[in-house]
Amino acid sequence: MKVTVCIGSSCHLKGSRQVAEQLKKLVDEHKLEDRVELTGTFCMGKCQQGVCVTLDDASYSVTPDTAAAFFQEHILHKA
Repeated sequence: MKVTVCIGSSCHLKGSRQVAEQLKKLVDEHKLEDRVELTGTFCMGKCQQGVCVTLDDASYSVTPDTAAAFFQEHILHKA
């Protein structure tokens, strides 16, 4: 599965670095490196939402406070 975190300026100000770091840590802790491709990209055009994260073809709004819950519900559940 492919997880992409927006690292554009608006999302950066909303905590995209922290979101990406938390997701990376959780992927590593659960030993899912071979099943989860974590990448970053510049603006996804959804700046009004929180940090824009796509999982395969679906878009989500994630914050540093909700990153762990997002991982549990959407990544770990499908992995």
